[in-house]
Amino acid sequence: MKSLEDNLKYTFKNPSFLKKALAHPSALPPGQGVEFERLEFLGDRVLGLVIASWLFKKFPKDAEGDLAKRFTNLVRKEALLKIASIINLQQFMLIKHETSSSQKKRLETLLADGCEALIGALYLDGGLEVARSFIHRFWDQSFIEDISAHIDPKSALQEWSQGHSKKHPHYSVLSSSGPAHAPHFIVQVHVEGFEAVKGEGSSKRLAEKDAALHLLNVILTHD
Repeated sequence: MKSLEDNLKYTFKNPSFLKKALAHPSALPPGQGVEFERLEFLGDRVLGLVIASWLFKKFPKDAEGDLAKRFTNLVRKEALLKIASIINLQQFMLIKHETSSSQKKRLETLLADGCEALIGALYLDGGLEVARSFIHRFWDQSFIEDISAHIDPKSALQEWSQGHSKKHPHYSVLSSSGPAHAPHFIVQVHVEGFEAVKGEGSSKRLAEKDAALHLLNVILTHD
């Protein structure tokens, strides 16, 4: 379990919480998976609270419906599976391995459940701040990908700036090179309170979008 704790960047004070979160009921005798299920239940709610609070703070202009769409994308099974893969959760979980054609889907469900149980264990062992730190660290890229999938990064950056009473983002071209049929631009964007960030692209607009996305990444993962 030390390797998993290294992946999590957290050492459990009470290792029994972690052991329970890694023991899926499918691999235990009937009736002995209650603790896992309780941790999964708790972790699901903790994840929901942290993600909802994160979205509420970072998108002050979003209506309830828009927040709900973002929320769903960030707590669904696919998002949990991505985190489970990053921390290599399958290597540490005690699960029943099946040989049926539906094994892959079943395994995905088990790992998503395990990720929620792990969040529950982190919450019980270290409190909300430990759970929040874990979620912010491992969900940050999914957070950014969700933004870029739903809105132009430049628009998202401008909305964030307006929502936080800051001046509009300032873009400046640092260089342009290459032949006419294949130009290359490097652009810099600056928002009050953050260091300027660079972006690149085959046009000025694409370079600006790239820079905006990079700065959003910095802003939205900034505690």
